[in-house]
Amino acid sequence: MENTSEITPGHAVLETVIGFMAIAWNENGLIRLCLPERSREAVERRLMRHAGVSASTVQPPWVVDLIAAIKAYAAGKDVDFSDVPVDLAGVDDFRQAIYAAARKLAFGETTTYGELAKAAGHAALARETGAALGANPVPLVIPCHRILAAGGKIGGFSAPGGSATKEKMLAMEGVRVGPPPPAQVSFGF
Repeated sequence: MENTSEITPGHAVLETVIGFMAIAWNENGLIRLCLPERSREAVERRLMRHAGVSASTVQPPWVVDLIAAIKAYAAGKDVDFSDVPVDLAGVDDFRQAIYAAARKLAFGETTTYGELAKAAGHAALARETGAALGANPVPLVIPCHRILAAGGKIGGFSAPGGSATKEKMLAMEGVRVGPPPPAQVSFGF
């Protein structure tokens, strides 16, 4: 990674095949990622509501690479975001542990809130894990969409579109959530 001490904090709005997304960064890494909205204005408004988001749009090389990776992901490509620098300053130790465990999930890999809590060293805190993921400042890079409710149910999702967005993101990764399709009644021939 490049020397981050010379990086100017900034933000970018990017158009992807699934909608407009936005990111913000500082000298230590990514601080915010907003999942798709229908308009550039809507996603930028949502991004700028958060503290620490700079008006600058000067993009360091790692941000240029991240934007390309997000666009590739939105187009259905298998993308690994595990090396993206993330600044989680001000995030408590519990959420740090949950986010670190979630970042280990690969493209198309899912787990449950309970299993993630256990992997993070906080067994029996599935509900709190869900709350931590609901506060995730950088979804996709910290892939909270890959965490399911007990029994493989979709669970909640705090991004625009809620659980439907989560289900679409999982489908993009080849994951089908929910009951199997109904059995074919007749062959029609």
